[in-house]
Amino acid sequence: MAHDERRLQVLRAIVQDYVSTNDPVGSKALAERHDLGVSPATIRNDMAVLEEQGYITQPHTSAGRVPTDKGYRLFVDRLSAVKPLSVAERRAIERFLDGAVDLHDVLGRTVRLLAQLTHQVAVVQYPTLSRSAVRHLEVVQLTASRLLLVLITDTGRVEQRVVECPVDIAQDDVAELRALLNSAFAGARLGDAGGKVPDLVDTAPPHLRALVAAVSATLVETLVEPGEDRLVIGGTANLARTALDFPGSLRPLLEALEEQVVVLKLISEVDTGGAVLVRIGEENAHEALTGASVVSVGYGTGDRALGGLGIVGPTRMDYPGNMAAVRAVARYVGQLLAES
Repeated sequence: MAHDERRLQVLRAIVQDYVSTNDPVGSKALAERHDLGVSPATIRNDMAVLEEQGYITQPHTSAGRVPTDKGYRLFVDRLSAVKPLSVAERRAIERFLDGAVDLHDVLGRTVRLLAQLTHQVAVVQYPTLSRSAVRHLEVVQLTASRLLLVLITDTGRVEQRVVECPVDIAQDDVAELRALLNSAFAGARLGDAGGKVPDLVDTAPPHLRALVAAVSATLVETLVEPGEDRLVIGGTANLARTALDFPGSLRPLLEALEEQVVVLKLISEVDTGGAVLVRIGEENAHEALTGASVVSVGYGTGDRALGGLGIVGPTRMDYPGNMAAVRAVARYVGQLLAES
């Protein structure tokens, strides 16, 4: 319906103006700044309807209006297209991430880059081990009866464990054990690999059985109980710039970022189809985040999401620009991990 479409245009104009100026928006300013093709009186009527429907509200001290969470939600849902990043921005992403030397460096650079592009707090989840596969298992002899077991995943993550063996180990047995482990586990998804350990103990050559049995408990622990998922966080200083946009105090949000659990849960819930998820204000179940918006997407190789990344900021943010930045960075991180 034509008037619904026009009201949506009015809402879009209010969101854009409020995000860029941080001032409540009046009908006169809208008529002057945007080519809405109708009189200020019609815009006033449209704003009254939008207010009645809960999409905009009047801050008590002002004649203008500001978007509500519901208004931002409609704005995001009805974005016709997320504007792509400029060639210069894409080149900057490539240049910045290409210099990374390992997984830690990739993720550290990713949060710095996202924080710079969006002026928000950036968060990246370490690749989840359960979604990774075994690239290689290395066995290093430390002493006559002690081994170091190193698991390297296809996402570049490394887990190390020391194994105490009940007997002294011959050097040839270490090489044989390494070959045995890699033929059993290389390429296996971590979620499936733990189930292969009992068979390995049963089918190992007799002279290796005691050694495989000693290693197996550590193997199960490394494969089945992945190291805790972690977040890398950057750009928290950006919160100081937007502190006044948060109702009440910034403290609950800062605590949630520091404790990581709440934010990790949000960031790791990714859409398998690769869509950018936007959670606005009250849509965030945890009260520390009810004054914030979270824009997130999965990153990974092929059609497999390995983790999530995104930004946290006030509900008054540049949604189209931030969604584009989050999506572009995630795509590039996925490519980097696929090549590594």
